[in-house]
Amino acid sequence: MTTYALTVSCPTQRGIVAAVAGYLAGAGCNILDSHQFDDTQTNRFFMRVSFESETGETREQLTDGFAPIAERMEMDFKIHPTSERMKVILMVSRFGHCLNDLLYRWRIGALPVDIVGVISNHLDYQKLVVNHDIPFHHIKVTKDTKAEAEAQLLAVVEESGAELIVLARYMQVLSDTLCRKMSGRIINIHHSFLPSFKGANPYKQAFERGVKLIGATAHYVTADLDEGPIIEQDTARVTHAQSSNDYVSLGRDVEAQVLARAIHAHIHHRTFINGNKTVVFPASPGSYASEKMG
Repeated sequence: MTTYALTVSCPTQRGIVAAVAGYLAGAGCNILDSHQFDDTQTNRFFMRVSFESETGETREQLTDGFAPIAERMEMDFKIHPTSERMKVILMVSRFGHCLNDLLYRWRIGALPVDIVGVISNHLDYQKLVVNHDIPFHHIKVTKDTKAEAEAQLLAVVEESGAELIVLARYMQVLSDTLCRKMSGRIINIHHSFLPSFKGANPYKQAFERGVKLIGATAHYVTADLDEGPIIEQDTARVTHAQSSNDYVSLGRDVEAQVLARAIHAHIHHRTFINGNKTVVFPASPGSYASEKMG
């Protein structure tokens, strides 16, 4: 039997859960897992249901059958086969810890995506990427060639069919146009010190200020630099006895873990953008084992 995930976002109203459950039951589907959240501040309702079709109906048939309910209740919805792998492009500059981590998870099957390309404004990781049989695209970026470079980037995205861009420590600012075009489909990772510690060496600044917690934040990219809806965060405790190099090492570990967890949440359709925030549901049974490895 084929397993699917149904995602729903709509205005708050009575009968949403009943309508979803009733349709699935009538279509010969068995619900495996369900999460929902009603945000009383935004008056939006969010729901994710994983189910299996006991009658063998296709995604298209299920989508067409659910469409009248969705129209009546003003729902934004999608039905995703859970076995379908999302096509992802990774982007990196000169810090390779997140790229290396994601490639390792992908290679051992802990990150169930199709990496359709790696884009970088430097050549540092060309050999690493090519050795993984993944296309490597060197797109050099200067102050005068930003528009041309971004056009090349978009061409790679369109040609590869990429559904998600992951900025695995890519240190160039994306244009407002690209952010709008790929809204909800670009994930970035940064240290959690923003906006307190900006610049090239935030961990050194944190060390000099004697902070006790360092961390990382993964978020969707918007035109507001490093201020998009947050998907995942984590911290690590540090002490006065540790050096600034320890801060950097621990911080990179946290960044890699947080980014991997954010990607897992997105590719399993557990994330919903809710204004300036996100709703992130916990892992469903079908993806639990691989997500816990994140």
